[in-house]
Amino acid sequence: MTEKTRSWRATSGAGIDGMTLREDPVPVPGRGEVLMAVRAVSLSFRELLVLRGEYVLPVKEDLVPVSDGAGEVVAVGPGVERTRVGDRVTAGLFPSWVDGPFGPEHLAQLGGSLDGMLAELVVLPESALVPVPRHLSFAEAATLPCAGVTAWNALSGVRAGDTVVTLGTGGVSLFAAQFAGLLGAEVIATTSGEDKARRLKALGVHEVLNHRATPDWPAHVRELTGGRGADRVVDVVGDLPKSLRAVAVAGEVALVGFVGGDVPPLDPRVLFGSGASVRAIAVGSQAQFLAMNRAIEAGGLRPVLDREFTFEDAVTAFRYYEEKQPFGKVVITMS
Repeated sequence: MTEKTRSWRATSGAGIDGMTLREDPVPVPGRGEVLMAVRAVSLSFRELLVLRGEYVLPVKEDLVPVSDGAGEVVAVGPGVERTRVGDRVTAGLFPSWVDGPFGPEHLAQLGGSLDGMLAELVVLPESALVPVPRHLSFAEAATLPCAGVTAWNALSGVRAGDTVVTLGTGGVSLFAAQFAGLLGAEVIATTSGEDKARRLKALGVHEVLNHRATPDWPAHVRELTGGRGADRVVDVVGDLPKSLRAVAVAGEVALVGFVGGDVPPLDPRVLFGSGASVRAIAVGSQAQFLAMNRAIEAGGLRPVLDREFTFEDAVTAFRYYEEKQPFGKVVITMS
């Protein structure tokens, strides 16, 4: 193993242009830790928020960014019991959240208050590790920790025959559409163009609504469901007034984020009158990650990739992700 390793560094609030490539000594895993050679990472909207200084959780100084990555274990520290050198692994975004409800004790997160994955070598606690599904490449596996687990958590309790609405074609929405199909649900997706609509149909989406041509998409959801509404709306936009109009009585809006930017005000009477619940989604635990991976393996599901960049071109990858509205995940791979 070499004596030096490279990592990208960032300062929250300095933006993409503030990223720098640095060389450091190879880290040594301590008790209960492993050293992972990162093979691929993937970008999420969360990463842009971190760089812009808009992330809702604390961010450390001189940060190794990016929460999502996959790679191979190359060394283990004392006390490591289940993991072996050569294992293909990824890691949960919240390393201490193994199972159970989310709480303040789990707030430390990769690529935020903890260094992330945009490095050639990273040290991780064994408790955070999740095996990579056997049929997936490192690039595909790197898309799972944030967008994949968030979508899986957002669909908790969905059953065959339910109707699920997904908004747009970002990473979480595409995973939600794929997972809902695996669970036997009917999927209605919104998007902004015919090309994306065709690609959504190819993923198994049953109905696609163009939200630009038909801004009142909640009314169309109700038409498609015989006036009942959807059992689950996975809202990555933060437009709760529309999501609540589209959801059924006793249904649920899984609130994932605010990629739409401007958040419309919500009259509490609309929430009360909907008879539905709104659940904020904080990614998910390692237990949920493992359950998701079992479903991925059983269904032979493959994540949707848009484009791959090299480690040296990480800044270009971030700019592409920010500007191009990709269909699928943007991945950075190590040579």
